[in-house]
Amino acid sequence: MTELSEAEKTAFEAATFRRLLAHLDARPDVQNIDLMNLAGFCRNCLANWYGEAAKEAGVALSKDETREIVYGMPYEEWKAKHQTEASDKKKAAFEKNRPHG
Repeated sequence: MTELSEAEKTAFEAATFRRLLAHLDARPDVQNIDLMNLAGFCRNCLANWYGEAAKEAGVALSKDETREIVYGMPYEEWKAKHQTEASDKKKAAFEKNRPHG
């Protein structure tokens, strides 16, 4: 395996994260509940993880700020444009598999 420098790892991880956000941005039809039910994480989780990483680095970002970074717009605007009501089946699946903690 090729040995990567820490700077290369960080750059590649950042590029991968940007690509993930671009992919999610191109797929607003994929609802957070779909992501949670299939993968156990969603856009909000990414925003939370971003905020935790910033905090660890000594940078205080609000939940609204991290969500805007992930969603590419204010969260309430994204919800108004793209969020749909989840079916009872999706809600039941979410409750069954809901992460605790």
